[in-house]
Amino acid sequence: MASSEGIKKMDIKRSGTQHSAKGPAEYFTGTVRIDPLFEAHDPARTSGASVTFEPGARTAWHTHPLGQTLIVTAGCGLVQRWGGSIEQIRPGDAIWISAGEKHWHGATATTSMTHIAIQEWLDGKPVDWMEKVSDDQYQAPNVNQ
Repeated sequence: MASSEGIKKMDIKRSGTQHSAKGPAEYFTGTVRIDPLFEAHDPARTSGASVTFEPGARTAWHTHPLGQTLIVTAGCGLVQRWGGSIEQIRPGDAIWISAGEKHWHGATATTSMTHIAIQEWLDGKPVDWMEKVSDDQYQAPNVNQ
């Protein structure tokens, strides 16, 4: 009989069993709902959440120590890297943001957007938050489609 230390176990997070959270005002502009999907289990460091942005809602500028993948599942959104153009993102788009790359993402001014965000934890955190995206930065006319 195998010892309990050697037994691997599967962890199933049933739909509806994890509580939704409001995106904290210090890190988000507008109405944002975060629905956790999975958390990192040692030795893994990857976690994921489904994030819904109402029209005009967005993250603050931020970086991820090991990068981030976004997979758009609904609506139409925007993403921008520091110094780059604002890019429009749609369902089915997968966006890779490099480790340490300053960026923001969110909904357009007129449509909501939902994406799955996947990132790895390093030294106890998956993200470093910075200043908020100003209205002028958000409404910049140079959107690439």
